[in-house]
Amino acid sequence: MSAADAAAQVTAGDLTGNAADLMPLTTPRAIPPATFPAIPPVTPPAPPDARPAGCGWVVAVFVESLGLIGAGILAGVAGTVVSVASLVSYPALLAFGLPPLTANVTNTVALLFTGLGAAAGSRPELAGQARLVGRLGLVTAAGGATGAVLLLVTPSEAFGAIAPWLIGAASLLLLRPLRLGRPGLGGGAGGGLAGDIGGGMGFALRAALFLTAVYLGYFGAAGGILMFAVLTAVLDQVPARVNAVKNVVTAAANGVAAVELALFGPVRWSAAVPLAVGFLVGGWVGPAVARRLPGASLRVLAAVCGAALAIKLGIDAYGG
Repeated sequence: MSAADAAAQVTAGDLTGNAADLMPLTTPRAIPPATFPAIPPVTPPAPPDARPAGCGWVVAVFVESLGLIGAGILAGVAGTVVSVASLVSYPALLAFGLPPLTANVTNTVALLFTGLGAAAGSRPELAGQARLVGRLGLVTAAGGATGAVLLLVTPSEAFGAIAPWLIGAASLLLLRPLRLGRPGLGGGAGGGLAGDIGGGMGFALRAALFLTAVYLGYFGAAGGILMFAVLTAVLDQVPARVNAVKNVVTAAANGVAAVELALFGPVRWSAAVPLAVGFLVGGWVGPAVARRLPGASLRVLAAVCGAALAIKLGIDAYGG
């Protein structure tokens, strides 16, 4: 056998032996899975009910209703006297846990009853003004309806930036000295009946009232001050009579807006009903308070409250 054949035989034997070395000695067996004792499921404890049970819940609702009625009375008086009802009622709704949009809508719906109470309590001041109130009320009702539609389709923060400027300007307008007896929309020093509202002044008045009513239906904060300022600038009457007209035409704007928001907005009726009761009482009492304020103090008081609110809203809008 040649040397080449011997070398080939040795190589083949080595390869066979190496292959045998690589084979496992035993066939692997399947290892059964480990078994553990069953663990019973743990049931988490039920969360406590957020509302008090039984009589406690009834007491909580009763206390909340009394608080909203009280806030409504104060807001109704403030609204009919110095036109800042929402300054009292809106924070009260927030304090009782309503979200901002729900509080705004609920407040607008309840505000309708301030006007109803004010109309009942302002009969002496409204005597002879039915024609004027009716004509201006149609304008403000259209504006309030427009504002409510805007509120439902756009964020209410849109007016937040300009509200301080509007209220501040209206407050300054209220401090302007009155010139009773001037030719205009009234008819005499301090108690004249409503006169003609035609012509250029009539168009300007309607436009201003419409835009103010849009603001009332949309944003609402101190809208009564804006309305009072517009009417004071054009009506030749004492402040108490102008204030009575303001209360009724503002109620027209709020009323139409309230109907729209009641149908399509997130009204919290459990809060709106007691607040409306308070508004009704406060609106009826307010004119008697305004009637007893001497001279121009009604305008000055409204102007001071409006300026304070304008500063507060300005800080909220631009301070952050």
